[in-house]
Parts: sequence; structure tokens; C-alpha cells
Amino acid sequence: MHRPTAFQEDNIDKLVAFMQAHSFATLISTVDSIPFASHIPLVVTETAGVVTLVGHLAKGNPHWQAFDIAESLAIFSGAHAYISPTLYEKYESVPTWNYIAVHAYGTPKIITFKDEPELMDQMIDEMVDTYEASYKSQWHSLSEEFRTGMMKGIVGFEIAVTRLEDKYKLSQNRSVIEQHNVSDALLNSSDPCTRAVGLEMQQNLE
Repeated sequence: MHRPTAFQEDNIDKLVAFMQAHSFATLISTVDSIPFASHIPLVVTETAGVVTLVGHLAKGNPHWQAFDIAESLAIFSGAHAYISPTLYEKYESVPTWNYIAVHAYGTPKIITFKDEPELMDQMIDEMVDTYEASYKSQWHSLSEEFRTGMMKGIVGFEIAVTRLEDKYKLSQNRSVIEQHNVSDALLNSSDPCTRAVGLEMQQNLE
């Protein structure tokens, strides 16, 4: 990812918090020499500086066949907004777009119910705890036959992230006056996505 210095954010806690808040990610790998993407929820954790991603795919999805072989890329995207050049002090200015994105790289380790039933159970519990903890008792009350059938139909994976790249493009390359102009305009928008970028800018300015 192209990362001009002004748009870099290297605080690991901030990056992990962003990934957790925007955890429906795009996972990209190479399958049969062709880029292949899946859009899936991921569980993001950090322990002693190591970021880990956990998730699963349907067994019928050929994407998992690229795992355990080479590096994959998970893209976490946040709110984005068009920035009008009329908000800048210089008349000769051009439009742009503000956004936040984090790229996480690592080689997925395959988890299957057949080979590692305990890890599969743990992975499912982590996902339920993350996305709907109240469903956990219902999941464990289902028949063993049903739960086993569900888990046999998926391929889990765990990625120990080896590299994180981010881009917090929030007009940091503009003057403070222009940053406030942009932030105020976005915060006054009727579009919630646009307002979210304005809030990120406001927090960054503070």
C-alpha cells in the first residue's frame, strides 16, 4: 500500500482497535495463480505485540486451498468521504478522498474439525463471543450431530500477523485551518459515513 509519511499511524493499540471495530474484512490470497478474495468476519486479538486473526470459510470455497502455503492479505476498511477542493484556502486545488484502511499480512494456518476438533470448538466459541455472546448457550444446546455437521462443513484458520500497514488519510498534509474546514464540513453532512470521517478528523486534530 502506498503510505505517504503524513498518513501513517504506527500505534499498534490504535490499529488493533480499528481492526476490531471494522472486522468484516476482505481476505485475499492467490489460488491457482489468480488473486482470490473472500469477504468474512474475523476475530482480531493482540497478545504481547502479536496480532492474530481467526475466522473460517465454507469448505466448498476454494480459497482455503491457498492456506498453509503462502502469505495472505486481510484488508480492514473504515468510513470514507469525498473531500471538495472548495474547502481549501488555495483556489487551485483538486478533489480527493479521505479514508482509513489497515492491511494485515500473514500465512493462514488451517484448522479442521477432523484434525483438530478442540481448536475448531475454540475458534467457533471465539467468534460467537465476539459477534453474539448471547447465542453461545443456544449453540451448545444444539444436538451434537447438528453441531458436528456444521463444523465439518467449514475450514477454520488462524493468521499470526507478520506485517501491518495502515493509511489514515485524514487531510494531515493540509494546513490546520484546512483540516478544520474539512472536518466541520464532514460533520455537518447528512450522510453517516461522511460524518464518521469528520469525527475521526476531529479526534485526530485534538
